[in-house]
Amino acid sequence: QASTQADIADEVWELADALMIWGRLRCDKKMLDRAKNTRMILRMGVGFDALDIEEAGKRGIPACNVPDYGTTDVADHAIGLMLSLTRGIVQVHKNIVADPVGNWRTIDIPQMRRVRGSTFGVVGCGRIGTAAGLRAKALGMNVIFYDPYVPDGKDQSVGFERRDTLEDLLCEADVVSVHTPLTPETDSMINARAVSCMKDDAILITTARGRVVDLDAVTEALEANKIAAAGLDVLPEEPPEPDHRLFMALKAGEDWTVGRVVVTSHVAWFSPDGARDCREKAAETVISYLADGVLKNCVNKHFLKNERSA
Repeated sequence: QASTQADIADEVWELADALMIWGRLRCDKKMLDRAKNTRMILRMGVGFDALDIEEAGKRGIPACNVPDYGTTDVADHAIGLMLSLTRGIVQVHKNIVADPVGNWRTIDIPQMRRVRGSTFGVVGCGRIGTAAGLRAKALGMNVIFYDPYVPDGKDQSVGFERRDTLEDLLCEADVVSVHTPLTPETDSMINARAVSCMKDDAILITTARGRVVDLDAVTEALEANKIAAAGLDVLPEEPPEPDHRLFMALKAGEDWTVGRVVVTSHVAWFSPDGARDCREKAAETVISYLADGVLKNCVNKHFLKNERSA
């Protein structure tokens, strides 16, 4: 099993008709130089920031992703993070493990609350954002969304309310759930300025791409009680630096972290069924193009078009 480009011999690279990128590998110019005969690259997942889609486009190579394999799992995980915080599940569990008798009682966790009737804000209302919003709606929450790329009428078809700016959504939502891809536009989109727009008792959930959310800004807001809690499945750097302020505070059990932060290790996408779906859909996409010339889920059409018209 290869974990770096160097683990694969040059003659193997030259035989590849397609590259299916998994895990932390990146398909960059160096990889494309080695895979001289490849006709397609594919990221086995929704996010495609690990692919140099512009460089591939310059070479006339389509770059694709698997946009629909993890919708159920990631949406479930986002709601799970929310409920872990609003019901105090993780903190109560820790307390019971520490002292089963003394802590067998109702405890006061500030953000422990009923979600019915509160507002769930979806940032990025694609497949996963929509699925998460529908789950929140089923819990009796009012759902609003911000996504400038979703056409008019989406709100009517799913029963959500559109907000025209990110700030409008952040000011109103009791729970903010981030579901955008990582692009130059969304890189650090949830920054200090954005977090400052949120309610003091709001909860931030992110299961998207790590760099969409500024971890330093979220940490500072939590410590200053400017937001109530955060559920984080993705981080700007994975694995994180152990000496980051947030993780040092969590390890030390500092008061401002107690019951207010849940971190999972980029596992929202995973289930055995989901992993199988991803592999199967990725293989189907590659075979469809190589065998039949039918291109699906291409994410660099604009670069291909520019190259062909040059």
